[in-house]
Amino acid sequence: MKRTALARTRLPVTALVFASLAVASCAPQTSGGGGGAKGDEKSGTLRVWLFQEVANKPKEQVVDRAVAAFEKAHAGAKVEVEYIPVDTRAQRIKAAFNDPSSAPDLIEYGNTDTAGYVKDGGLADVSAEFAAWNEAKDTDPTAKQSVTVDGKVYGAPFFVGVRALYYRTDVLKDAGVQVPTSQAELIAAAKAVRKAKPDLYGLAVGGAYTYGAMPFVWAHGGELATGGGSSYKSAINTEASRKGIAAYTSLFGDDNCPAQKCAKMGGNDTVTAFASGKAAMAIGGDFSHAAVEAGKVKGKYAVVPLPGVAKGSVAPAFAGGNNIGVLKSTPRRTLAVELMKSLTAKKTQGELFDAMGFLPTYGDVRAAAAKKEPFVEPFVKTLASGTEFVPASPGWGKIDASLVLPTMFQQIVSGKKDVAAASDEAAKKMDEAFGK
Repeated sequence: MKRTALARTRLPVTALVFASLAVASCAPQTSGGGGGAKGDEKSGTLRVWLFQEVANKPKEQVVDRAVAAFEKAHAGAKVEVEYIPVDTRAQRIKAAFNDPSSAPDLIEYGNTDTAGYVKDGGLADVSAEFAAWNEAKDTDPTAKQSVTVDGKVYGAPFFVGVRALYYRTDVLKDAGVQVPTSQAELIAAAKAVRKAKPDLYGLAVGGAYTYGAMPFVWAHGGELATGGGSSYKSAINTEASRKGIAAYTSLFGDDNCPAQKCAKMGGNDTVTAFASGKAAMAIGGDFSHAAVEAGKVKGKYAVVPLPGVAKGSVAPAFAGGNNIGVLKSTPRRTLAVELMKSLTAKKTQGELFDAMGFLPTYGDVRAAAAKKEPFVEPFVKTLASGTEFVPASPGWGKIDASLVLPTMFQQIVSGKKDVAAASDEAAKKMDEAFGK
């Protein structure tokens, strides 16, 4: 997969949310709806499913303004927005794909779900409309990649998020440790802090923290997979990837983050450890800021881009975020596409940044946001330095859900397998998922 220069940010606003994506079971509610009828009706009610956030009211207010403007510009069109729990989204959206009569016209979805939803036949191809949309030209490349499968566009990016290095300014100073500027310095700094302050993790890491680990792999020139379309092949066991895996797993041990405690930790666990004062450093997202500010370390930390291998470089981060897509079953395609544009427009994304801290997917809007809130600068720099994304394959969903990479890391840090054996096993499982 190619590394792409990108820029995204999400802000530390009071209402900032954790947009975690999970699965659950819930049947779609029936109320009018997307219908599955043929044709392209130019009036009627459009139904939209958006994700329910931890503090949802500010998001609702921004969406309400965008909807009001849309309804004013499209006589005869009405919009009904329903906020669905993130942890019930998977089964509910799949059920909607299978039952057009009760399906919405548009949905918010996690950007790693794109390929799977396309395979399920649920999302409409909006390539022509996206290409003709003037604002779309300013969408950063990786955000566009997240709505693209086999060269076709299936939605519009809604917001993005990346991770960087949080560190305790007071702890590093007391331990006589400089802010690291390379991965070697980061590993050395983590172990130096642990030695000076044995009650702290130097750098909180997690065996189940896939997107905290992958920057080490990408920084060493490794990849999750190569190829594209229906011909992805795992690259997690290449020599370059193994160097990154070895670097990350070297942080598990009594000299930094004991394997018996840290092997099962995920991203939220590492951020919680930092926020509660149990770690000197952690790899956290722009979306982690609210949690850190609410913790014991408020006023005692700073953030810099996660360093890469070369001194002064930035490790590629995973470009997360959500998109808005039009369902293939909508009987009001033209209106649905126009509403998609309204919900993901520059104006709306700028307001969502102010209200929720969601990082805009447009470079110019993100730059303006960074001027408003200095905290986002390290994340903007991370985005601009180049980011990575997961393979645009339906197989990725299975790989992620079956914990292929966390299992690999955990096998290594527990001593059950070495890097070569564990990565070979992970590669085999990945290739099986890609093949299916």
